[in-house]
Amino acid sequence: MTTLNDVPNEERPRERLIKYGVESLSLQELLSLIFGRGVKGESVAIISQKLIGLFGSLDKLSEASVEELKTIKGLGLAKACQIKACFEISKRLIKEESLNKHKSIIVRSPKDIFPLLKEKIINFHKEYYMAVSLDNRNKIISIDIISIGTLNSSLIHPRETFEVAIKNHAGSIIICHNHPSGELIPSGDDLVVTNSLVKAGKLLGIEVADHLIITKDGYFSFKEKKII
Repeated sequence: MTTLNDVPNEERPRERLIKYGVESLSLQELLSLIFGRGVKGESVAIISQKLIGLFGSLDKLSEASVEELKTIKGLGLAKACQIKACFEISKRLIKEESLNKHKSIIVRSPKDIFPLLKEKIINFHKEYYMAVSLDNRNKIISIDIISIGTLNSSLIHPRETFEVAIKNHAGSIIICHNHPSGELIPSGDDLVVTNSLVKAGKLLGIEVADHLIITKDGYFSFKEKKII
C-alpha cells in the first residue's frame, strides 16, 4: 500500500501546491492536505480515496452528514468536522459573491429573483427554506437559510424568519423553498406556514411580499396565484 512517505518530497501534495499552485492538485490530494495525516493501517491518501469513492461527487460529499462521513475507516469526528467546515466556507464565499453581484437588482416580480434563487438551491437534495430580505426600494439585502428539511407547519416558526429580517433591517421579505421532487404544487403545510408568516409580518410591519417554490424547471409564486 502506497503512503505519502513512499512518495518523493517534490511529488507530495503540499510541495506540489507550493510549486505549481493549488489548482494543480486533484480532489484526493486536496483532501489529503486537509486531513494532514492518516491513522494506523490507513494512510491519508487511502482515506481520501475511499471518501471520494463512497460519495462519488463533490455535490454529494458536500451534503454528507458528520455521521455519514465517519463511516469511512480512519475518518473520525475531527476530520469529519474539518470537511464540513471547508464546505461551509466555500458555500459562504459563493453566497457573498452572488450577493455582491445581485445587490443592484430591484425585485419587482418573481422573474427578477428566480435565476438567483435557482442558482443557490437547485442542486440541493433536501428542502431548504430561505428568506430574502429586501430594503424599502426592493433591493436585495441578504439571502439567509432558515431551516433544512421538509417545510412542516409544526417545525417552522415565524420567530426564526423574522429574527433574520429584523437583523437585516428589511422592509419586506420573500420566503422561498425548493421542492427536490420537481413538484410545483404547494402542500398543505406550505399553505399553513405561509398564512402564519403573513399574519406575523403584518403585526411586525414587515411585509411577506411573496412565497416562491423553486424547482429546476420553474417556480410557483403565491403572490401571482393570489394566495397572499
